[in-house]
Amino acid sequence: MSKLATASINSFASTETRTDFVPPSEEAAFILSASQLSALISQAVEKAIQPLVDRIEALEATVAQQNEKITASEKWQNTLADNQGIQLQLINTLRRDAPTKAPASHETKPTKKTSDHIDEIALILANREKGLVQSAAPKHYLTKLRKEGMKFSDLAAIMNLTVDRIRQLSRIAATDQRFNVTWHPRKKNAKIIKLRRWDAPGL
Repeated sequence: MSKLATASINSFASTETRTDFVPPSEEAAFILSASQLSALISQAVEKAIQPLVDRIEALEATVAQQNEKITASEKWQNTLADNQGIQLQLINTLRRDAPTKAPASHETKPTKKTSDHIDEIALILANREKGLVQSAAPKHYLTKLRKEGMKFSDLAAIMNLTVDRIRQLSRIAATDQRFNVTWHPRKKNAKIIKLRRWDAPGL
């Protein structure tokens, strides 16, 4: 049989018996228009960037809240400054309008016994200095006396008084121009009484 006849017979044969038959693809081919393809791409892009959009919106919300807090803080500070200004003006007004305290008509004077004790302290210190000068004691003894004076306990022993009484007298001596009541320069927590002018104890 000729090749032409064979080809004719094959063309009329069923697809199962044809030797040159190639079966079509089992999946159907879809052809998309340009608009459909564009829509699919847009949807894919939108889906991909949606988490980023959500994050940006969250950050914008956080920034907005912080701005609100800053604004509220600035308002509070301005209110506080205004209140402080009002308080200061009120204080100045009260000070200006407050009545001036009248001076005391008389000051409480110490009793004669107390005055005698104060004078005795002055004499003790002066005589202590005079004795050192007259005995030609080394100069550092005189310097020490003038610098450190006498402790409360030393004065109490000489005057036959208690230390508490000397402490009471020191409060009065502190207002007397003859004396200087201060802390001991070398001994901690110890106070002393010394003369302001050693050459004139009777001031």
